[in-house]
Amino acid sequence: MAVNKKQTGNRYSMKNDLKGQYRINEQIRAKDVRIVGDDIEPKVYSILEALKMAQERELDLVEISPNAQPPVCRIIDYSKFLYQQKKRAKEQKAKQVKVNVKEIRFGPQTDDHDYNFKLKHAKGFLEDGDKVKAYVFFKGRSILFKEQGEVLLLRFANDLEDYAKVDQMPMLEGKRMIISLSPKKKEAQKKLKTDAQKAEVVKDEE
Repeated sequence: MAVNKKQTGNRYSMKNDLKGQYRINEQIRAKDVRIVGDDIEPKVYSILEALKMAQERELDLVEISPNAQPPVCRIIDYSKFLYQQKKRAKEQKAKQVKVNVKEIRFGPQTDDHDYNFKLKHAKGFLEDGDKVKAYVFFKGRSILFKEQGEVLLLRFANDLEDYAKVDQMPMLEGKRMIISLSPKKKEAQKKLKTDAQKAEVVKDEE
């Protein structure tokens, strides 16, 4: 059966790149190393002593801090060590939640209907875990109403106080006055939803 050399090469290349992060066994160049770890007296050993100790335990000598003087090594199962490192990196990546920033634009004289429509959207964004950047855009002479724009944004933040915390108070940047909001913790939003549902039930019973 034909072998795809390109695929095979990539697979082995990735494997070698991963293993190449650490020197092991005979790859270690130092004459002396400091060994740390369980069941081993932490002190400086000659490289020959260290390799012999690893061989007796049927494990690997792994250089974990090459820049230390002397380099720090551990005697471990290298394959298992790489697996744990990869698993830990994967878990950390999974915890890194991508935060989206949703923009909401107002005019300096936005009417109540438009305001409430955008307020509803902002609540939805915050409940989904997104940040919200709301701004009032001043066109031409409307910059004269910048105080009115600031009042609108402060009202907006106040109406969202159960959903968001203010990261940045209203600030004028060029022709835009901007306020930045971050969602509150999920627990607080969940409680808010539960309270709202209870209120609806009471209202229905009445």
